[in-house]
Amino acid sequence: MKLEAVDFNAPDAAARFVESLRNTGFGVLKNHPISQDLVASIYTNWQEFFNSEDKMGFRFNPETQDGLFPSDVSEVAKGQQKKDIKEFFHYYPWGQCPDSLKDEIQDYYDQANGFAQQLLSWVETHSPEEVSARYSQSLSSMIDGSEKTLLRVLHYPPMQGDEEPGAIRAAAHEDINLLTILPAANEPGLQVLGKDGKWLDVPCDFGNIIINIGDMLQEASGGYFPSTTHRVVNPQGADMSKSRISLPLFLHPKPDVVLSERYTAHSYLMERLRELGLI
Repeated sequence: MKLEAVDFNAPDAAARFVESLRNTGFGVLKNHPISQDLVASIYTNWQEFFNSEDKMGFRFNPETQDGLFPSDVSEVAKGQQKKDIKEFFHYYPWGQCPDSLKDEIQDYYDQANGFAQQLLSWVETHSPEEVSARYSQSLSSMIDGSEKTLLRVLHYPPMQGDEEPGAIRAAAHEDINLLTILPAANEPGLQVLGKDGKWLDVPCDFGNIIINIGDMLQEASGGYFPSTTHRVVNPQGADMSKSRISLPLFLHPKPDVVLSERYTAHSYLMERLRELGLI
């Protein structure tokens, strides 16, 4: 199995992208409309934020889940025992954010959401008829106006050598949401678990955008689109001294959206957040 970047402007981009999602759970796009300069600036400015003590003034609100999640409360992936080696900031347009970073991160949030609606339309267009029949409404309308779509600014700090044995930057996990939109990070490390049980490096060329399926799309499609297990491995050698910034946008439907006979988007999210120990 090999993951190849699809040219966003190619005539068959939609079909090739959805085929990649179906076969691997991931799609990689190049020549897309998201501003690379904006992404690069966000990486630089948020690195400064994570390096400062000012960040502690934005500790997360347990009820609304916005703000800084420091490393001591980092997630334990479902089915894992050790905390991930990371800290992160949850950005919502309605939530807390440093004033100096607000305009830029909101600009990206808006661009990425518009892009995401197009990608969800691609997924729906290329879903078989029996799968499309399962969707309670169009996939793009599920996120239209949603206040639950989450932009997470992730900081994987340099390795110190005293990390807990067996802990990695992000243990093997699946995402909760419909799709995750992720600009290639400033350092490698993202891997996806192939159908053959082997880990595959995800292309991390700067300028690519990486998209993966989450559990909610798997649920809504009756399993046709598989939620993909992925992880972020620890760097080796000289790269151990480098931070890694990552900027995933998790596309969450509005709470009352019906995913299946078993779940609304809200009930599914609450179940998973309890499993992760975040509520």
